Amino acid sequence: MLSWVDGAPATQLSVQDRGLAYGDGLFETIAVRAAQPVLSERHLARLAEGCARLAIPLDLALLTAELRAFCGQLNEGVAKLILSRGDGLRGYGPPPAPQPRRILLGSPPPSYPAAYAEQGVRLFPCATRLGEQPLLAGLKHLNRLEQVLARAEWQDAEHAEGLMRDSSGRVIEGVYSNLFLVKDSVLITADLSRCGVAGVMRAELLEQARALGVECQVRDIDYAELLDADEVLLCNSVYGVWPVRALGLHDWPVGSLTRKLQAIARTLLDS
Repeated sequence: MLSWVDGAPATQLSVQDRGLAYGDGLFETIAVRAAQPVLSERHLARLAEGCARLAIPLDLALLTAELRAFCGQLNEGVAKLILSRGDGLRGYGPPPAPQPRRILLGSPPPSYPAAYAEQGVRLFPCATRLGEQPLLAGLKHLNRLEQVLARAEWQDAEHAEGLMRDSSGRVIEGVYSNLFLVKDSVLITADLSRCGVAGVMRAELLEQARALGVECQVRDIDYAELLDADEVLLCNSVYGVWPVRALGLHDWPVGSLTRKLQAIARTLLDS
């Protein structure tokens, strides 16, 4: 695995890093094609918003330059960009003058079965619920234990993703994906003001769907509405779009709007 810390090749990290101790930081998972980070503007904008909300200093120009140089070495694959608050002493209180740590990890392109994109995937109904915390909602912060617990709920190859709901039972997202449903030609995705990750592919698909004249809604989704949907799909910035064909005993067809959004995502990832 290719790895840099603070702009230089490295395989070690300080044991005083607050990202390790408290999950005090943010991360982005970025597809790399032909030595270029895909959707980098959206990724870096989300990171910048997270830094502003968590009061972590950010040298965006430096980070952008490092990311591009790193992707130039990786060429093809996935770059994980981690920004922690840096080192700190014992205790929750952040240091008065934090020195953020920049970590870049590179891995080969993931290999998913072609059937996921062509025929759709089956969702596992996760029992793990997402806690509601508006101060962190939407951010891709380092506190991912909810996703770790949810992903541990299934080990079989039959399920490619898991459905995550919040503590009130509202449909939110997948374990590592955002979720859309289609009902009467309206594209609907969950309101993420209480919990969940505001994915960059989610944002891109909403923008492009609206440009095509598709009515889009961002709002609460209850479980019964999900089951009554005409189409269901998942997206993220690495694999693009997967149709959802089943959840438990419920089945959905792969619909025309899903295919349109899948083509848009494929173009973005292949460009």
